[in-house]
Order: sequence, then structure tokens, then C-alpha cells
Amino acid sequence: MEIQRYWSVIRKRLWMIALIAIVGCLAAGWYTSRHSQPSYQAVVKLMVYQKTEPEAGATATPDAAAINSSIQLIKTYKQLILTPRILNRVAEMYPDLHTTAGELGAKLGVSSASETQLMTVAVTDGSYPRAAKMANAVASVFQEQVKELLNLSNVFVIDWADPSEARGGAAPSTAKNVAIALVLTLMIGGGLAFLLEHMDDSVKDERDVRERLNMPLLSDIPRIGRRELAERDGSPASSLKTRRSSNVTLDA
Repeated sequence: MEIQRYWSVIRKRLWMIALIAIVGCLAAGWYTSRHSQPSYQAVVKLMVYQKTEPEAGATATPDAAAINSSIQLIKTYKQLILTPRILNRVAEMYPDLHTTAGELGAKLGVSSASETQLMTVAVTDGSYPRAAKMANAVASVFQEQVKELLNLSNVFVIDWADPSEARGGAAPSTAKNVAIALVLTLMIGGGLAFLLEHMDDSVKDERDVRERLNMPLLSDIPRIGRRELAERDGSPASSLKTRRSSNVTLDA
């Protein structure tokens, strides 16, 4: 019964919920297409590997222990590169970037492929040249700080970001924003419908009489539509005419 009650509330104010959803989706789509700027991502590839000098006359071969150690270090490096120490240092050493540690941290992302020695430093910005300069600055400062803090020289830059490279920006996801707006507006519309129903203290049917007045229903007047009323109007009138004609007497 409760589900039917909820559905009746939604069906009763469905027009309002639909109107709120339509307006919200149109507003989200318009704002996204008009005001959202494309974003650009610049990437720097790093490799973590501790070189070992081979013995005299020996052939250099990959050291499995060093590789495993480097893979484990990547977990630490991924957290270290995001610390205020690194970000503040970048902001101080590269004032031409016009950024703060907080702004840079919001644009910076670090990832690594599983069981590899490769790290990816990615910076997202509204300008690709600026994003590339930020990514290169972070990689350079990170190399220096690893040497200073850990006394290790095991971070190597494989690919720098090229600020002069022409890159297409990622357009804002209009469909995604509209979908989010649809979900939010449906929730808002549904909540408003139930709020209005809760505030409405008028009595509309026998259920309201029982729930709000706590009184038994003795009788009710059924709802009659216009068509039914028009169909019933003929029979009473004709019977009334018959009665009137039967009561008429003529005087001689």
C-alpha cells in the first residue's frame, strides 16, 4: 500500500517533476557548451631504476633485485611527488608558471603500470604549452628532491612534454553533465512533490478522512463526470413532464 501511495503522489505531480528535469537539463547543456573550456593534458614519462656497475670484464646484465626494488620504490615515489615539498619547490623555481602548490596539485596526476618501472606524470590545464611546462617542471624538481632526500639517482626522464606540440583539447562532456543534471533534478522534483503533499492538509478522499480525522466514513458522494451528467439529464426531465401532464384537469 505504501508503494501505491508514493506512486500516486508522483503521478499527481508528474508534470512538475518533468518540468524541473527539462529545465535543469537544458540549463546544464547550455552552460557546458557556452562556458566550459577545453582541457589539455601533458605527459612526462619517468623510469625508476638503480644502476649497478658491473665488475671489470663482466657483461652488464639486468639486475632482478634492482628491478624489484625499483618497482617497490614507485609506490613511495607516487606519493612523494604529490607532497607540498615538491609542489612548493616547483612554484618557487618556476614563477613564470604563475601557479601555487594547491593549484598545481589539483591539476597533477601520477600513475604507473602494474609491475613496471615506468611512472607517468600528467598535468591538465586549459593551455597545452602551460600544461607541458608544468609537467616538465614537476619531473625536474622531483629528480632533484629524490637525490636530496634519499641520496638516490634512480629517476630518469624518458619522454619530456613538448610545449610547442600542437594538441587538440578534450571537449567538455555535455552528455555527462546533462545526465548528472537529470538525476539531480529528478531527485529535487521528487523531493519537492513529497514536500508539497506533506504540507497539503486538505481532505480529498475517504483515506484522508480515516488518516487525518480518525473518524469512520458514513457515506460519500461519488464523482460524476460531465458526460454521465448529460446522459442522465434526459430521463428526469421526461418523467417530470409526464407527471405534470397527468396532474392536469380540465374544467367543463
